[in-house]
Amino acid sequence: MDNTFKALVINESTIGFTKEIKEKNLSELPKNDLLIKVSYSSINFKDALSASGNKGVTRKFPHIPGIDAVGTVAESNSKKFPIGSKVLVTGFDLGMNTWGGFGEYISIPEKWAVHLPAELTEKEAMSYGTAGLTAGLSVCQILQSSTVNSENGKVVVSGATGGVGSIAVSILAKIGFDVLAVSGKKENEYLINSLGAKEVINRNDFIEMYDSKPLAKPTFVAGIDTVGGAILSGMVKSTQYGGIVTCCGMTGSTEVNTSIFPFILRGVHLAGIDSVEASLSVRNLIWGKLSNEWKLSNLENIITEIGLEELPDKLDEILTGKAKGRYVLKH
Repeated sequence: MDNTFKALVINESTIGFTKEIKEKNLSELPKNDLLIKVSYSSINFKDALSASGNKGVTRKFPHIPGIDAVGTVAESNSKKFPIGSKVLVTGFDLGMNTWGGFGEYISIPEKWAVHLPAELTEKEAMSYGTAGLTAGLSVCQILQSSTVNSENGKVVVSGATGGVGSIAVSILAKIGFDVLAVSGKKENEYLINSLGAKEVINRNDFIEMYDSKPLAKPTFVAGIDTVGGAILSGMVKSTQYGGIVTCCGMTGSTEVNTSIFPFILRGVHLAGIDSVEASLSVRNLIWGKLSNEWKLSNLENIITEIGLEELPDKLDEILTGKAKGRYVLKH
């Protein structure tokens, strides 16, 4: 095993933050239960924030982002994960203040890892990554509502060309729901033919139609919001009696200003989705579904595989909202 590895390193200087591909030494990684040779990672909005120097995500620099990783255990102090085990890591502190999957090696506590499901390849696992886990948690949450089934009405999904949105649309279509996809991009063909959405609406039109009054026409049995702000408000206002809206993202806004009426007149539920600190039992449940009954046949339509050299530009794309689908990093 080499003592050095390549990584995308974010440095802080007097002129701001820079992204550089560098050689790092394994001795610079913290001592932990598992040393993992990373095969694939993927890019999430949180990675783009970290790479831009957002101190709310990453406090200390130099830093290696990457909140997702899959690979092989190279060194182990764990009976659960012996050397050679294929493992999957998403969330917790990986890529935030612990060096992450944009390096060829990571060092982590045992409790952050799960076994890679036998039904998934490493590339497939990172095609899902945190986005897939978050989408899966969102779908699981709405299915727990007694009023939600495919015969009762449509489900609306915002940020539908993004990572979480793309996978959520695809899962819902696979299990029989009609999906209205909300997007700021002109990607109707991609959303309908590649992901399985039934209809597409521009985000500004959605806001005008569903967020202009204290209560909108009860249209959707459920909603999955990935952006926040007025879109989330419009979803809540247009959800049917006893329906549910999940909230997991902030690419549009960190705030929501909405009406109390959907809650007190229709019994609408608003559920927050957190994939970072989800328990291992919940993670295993969702990964089990993603690798079996929810496994998508259209993953290749959602992902673009990239190398380390392409990573800086793709991070900028995600931060500015220009990305489509998922970027999977191959080491």
